[in-house]
Amino acid sequence: MALKRLFSSFFNSEKSGGLVLVFITILSLSLANSPWQTSYINLWNFDIGGHSIVHWINDGLMTLFFLFIGLQLEREIYNGKLSSLKSVALPFFGALGGMIIPAGLYLWLNFGTDTQTGAGIPMATDIAFAIGILSLIGKRIPTSLKIFLTALAIMDDLGAIIIIAIFYTTSISFVNLFIALGIFGFLLILNQLKVRKLIPYLVGGVAMWYFMLKSGVHPTITGVLLAFAVTFGKGGEKSSSSILQNFLNKPVTFLVLPLFAMANTSISFSDSWLSGLAQASSLGIIVGLVIGKPLGIWLFSLLGVKLRLCTLPTELKWRNIIGVGFLAGIGFTMSIFITLLAFNDTEIVNNSKIAIIVASIAAGIIGFLLLKNTLKASVENDDPT
Repeated sequence: MALKRLFSSFFNSEKSGGLVLVFITILSLSLANSPWQTSYINLWNFDIGGHSIVHWINDGLMTLFFLFIGLQLEREIYNGKLSSLKSVALPFFGALGGMIIPAGLYLWLNFGTDTQTGAGIPMATDIAFAIGILSLIGKRIPTSLKIFLTALAIMDDLGAIIIIAIFYTTSISFVNLFIALGIFGFLLILNQLKVRKLIPYLVGGVAMWYFMLKSGVHPTITGVLLAFAVTFGKGGEKSSSSILQNFLNKPVTFLVLPLFAMANTSISFSDSWLSGLAQASSLGIIVGLVIGKPLGIWLFSLLGVKLRLCTLPTELKWRNIIGVGFLAGIGFTMSIFITLLAFNDTEIVNNSKIAIIVASIAAGIIGFLLLKNTLKASVENDDPT
């Protein structure tokens, strides 16, 4: 029952959080293209302690987001939807295809150019947005479809974390990296000693974040490492991991992600913004998210079923998987985050953000309409085919 309540709380917060992100994004884009444009954009670039506000959000606050994602991953691996091969197989194949095909399409359009480093951008899924749009369909959504999308998006996040750690780290200070990993090792010892108090983990996490920042590895990775260091135990409501996850749920959903969205969508649309969408990097993002995501998820899921490595739940149809594949094409948060790591050129970054927004809107609308119609048809016809 505790796990059921936790999933219900998580799903409901992600659902409403997705709708909040929609509103915040529209508000931010409106302000960035209003008479208050200059003041609004300058606000996010205001210097505090040698770094802009947007930098503190991206490198600091987003660590809390990755800590929250890490705690979700840990729970799903030990006690949840990723805890058995049977439950993990279908979303695993879907997530694999949803990363490989979009990246392949992006590289097809950008290989050999300066923008090929953006291949990780269309691989991501924004779990809050995707679940928020799915929730708009109402009560006829099969539970297995919610679980499939949630598990797939969580695996996408894991894939994004691995990609960031491997491909978006430039120069490394090994001294600082070893200190950060040493702190992580000490926290793991506390875990083995079954230390349940959160204060030592949080203090150690701050220190690990500092040295990870100095090492050159993106400091948000600290959040994931800290999540797996915090004592999980049996995963009950009173475990340290559950307490921290529940504490972070609302602040991350309704504060951290909206702030990230506002800070990173303060984009002024120039007269040539449409021509920017014709650039190879922008086309790669749009094609990857709108075509690559649903194609990859459907194709690899079908392959897994045909090879008898996984099964399609009886209440689902392949057209439902395609619909969810489009919702997974809502990249937004993670796609923008990877964009900031992949490119240094301001024009390319802004064009990429616009491409992500356009692609996410298109994928979200198509996915919503497809699922609304196919699920309605399934309910009315009760057709097993």
